[in-house]
Amino acid sequence: METNIYKTEGKKINGILTFIDQSDLEGDNLKFSKLYNKISPFYYISQKIFYGIKFGGEFKFRNDFLQYIKVNDNDLVLETSVGTGDNFYYMNKNAEYYGADISMGMLKMALKHTKKWKINAELSCCEAEKLPYEDNVFDVVYSCGGFNFYNDRQKAVNEMIRVSKPGKRIFIIDETEKTVKEIYKNVPGKELYDKEKASVPVEFIPKGMKDVDWKIVCKGYMYILSFTKP
Repeated sequence: METNIYKTEGKKINGILTFIDQSDLEGDNLKFSKLYNKISPFYYISQKIFYGIKFGGEFKFRNDFLQYIKVNDNDLVLETSVGTGDNFYYMNKNAEYYGADISMGMLKMALKHTKKWKINAELSCCEAEKLPYEDNVFDVVYSCGGFNFYNDRQKAVNEMIRVSKPGKRIFIIDETEKTVKEIYKNVPGKELYDKEKASVPVEFIPKGMKDVDWKIVCKGYMYILSFTKP
């Protein structure tokens, strides 16, 4: 990528810019980094199977929230908790994508996918609460599937706002309490998930943000919260 949008210098490891040492993580960030590093080799295929059974296919599942995120040609797009990069496949291929995650295992899978799909993407291993990007650089900023897990959700929201260009819409997408009750109730290690966090987190949107809106999507299993940076 030609655009230099980083405020700090990362170390590139196997094609992924790294801004943290895994040993420095703590709390939920450490807990979920370990979990997703462990499950990353089979996460992608297991999710495709799940979406096929529950929603009639991955496109139907992802389109239920991605339809609200408008990406134009040449936009700079950031997804925090990018995971294995699956959302990028369904978005405008003529944009420039950046993905941030704390799990190196998931990022390695995302790197394989973006290369295979010929998507212009750069991936960073970092915490959502400490994004390595400059202020006011992204046309589209969203978090998908990781917000409930962050150590400090307020700091994560503030960082999303900081790196977004003024006048642009920011999106937070994650699982609802219905998902926790119905999907995770029989999963070993379910104590990792705090069901009290599985609600639409409107309380973390700072005063002064414009056009705050939220919807329940994906048959009630996900929410999408959005607002505009003034």
